Amino acid sequence: MSSEGEAEAEAEAQYFCKDFDWEDLRAEIEANPSFAYHLESSSSSSSAPPESDVQAWKQFHLRHASGKFFKERRYLLKEFPELLSCPPNSMLLEVGCGNGSTALPILRANKDLIVYACDCSDETLERAKEIISAASTDASFKHRFRTFCCDLSTNGFPNWLACNPSQDNFLQKQSYCLSGVREDNGLHFTNLSPSEEFECCGGGVDFVTLIFTLSAVPLERMPKSVKECFIVLKPGGMVFFRDYGLYDMTMLRFEPDKQVGFREYMRSDGTRSYFFCLDTVRSLFLGAGFTEVLFFFNWKTSFWDWYKLTCAPT
Repeated sequence: MSSEGEAEAEAEAQYFCKDFDWEDLRAEIEANPSFAYHLESSSSSSSAPPESDVQAWKQFHLRHASGKFFKERRYLLKEFPELLSCPPNSMLLEVGCGNGSTALPILRANKDLIVYACDCSDETLERAKEIISAASTDASFKHRFRTFCCDLSTNGFPNWLACNPSQDNFLQKQSYCLSGVREDNGLHFTNLSPSEEFECCGGGVDFVTLIFTLSAVPLERMPKSVKECFIVLKPGGMVFFRDYGLYDMTMLRFEPDKQVGFREYMRSDGTRSYFFCLDTVRSLFLGAGFTEVLFFFNWKTSFWDWYKLTCAPT
């Protein structure tokens, strides 16, 4: 084996060195009396006005605007190799892009991929564009990273994202696109600008990434959110999903007063987290019309424990 191959093998071994058996973990947690409250439904209500959820995340990102809080998620290229092997001009929709920590390594690795990125905070999107621009390695970055403000869980995606790009009549196309620009208290806008060469009608996307995004959505609004992802995908498109798993250390650190539902918690700053089990993930995605292509269950002993699920529309 070459030195390069040995280095890759060593890195692979290091990556999985903290894996452990899920059944052993579950038995340990469920037998521990100090964790009993995590196994019960909370009497607290998880319902809150959508505006309060949006405002909480806006404030969260403002507090961590330096860009040092989030690290680039380079591991995504290992976990989702389809992002490297897709045809030129494939389109990816990054949902809940935050400061661009998911989009940046993808843009670097695949110079033929166009990334549409949305978030519920226009301030956060501006910061993401600044970070992406500062890290640009070629002039195409600016044209391949296209942002729009959107609260997926309440209003869905704008119509232009999935409309038919073959419309010949410009006025008809323009009317169709503008119908997707909703006011909704400022939660939606599209930066449709000829100077930025922003394509008005996307015709659907090839990939959707949901990376630690769905857990921030109230449980009762998750089915709608997943269905929206299904609607904007082209036939055969794929969703790449990673999020908190049941009995993650982050979950176990929550005190009882932070529990607002079954496996659902709210931090003191108003942001929330849900912790998924396999049955819940499958119910959400298969119920929205997806077909399970690949499931990989990967637990780590660090803060981040997650599921990986790749789905494709039937």
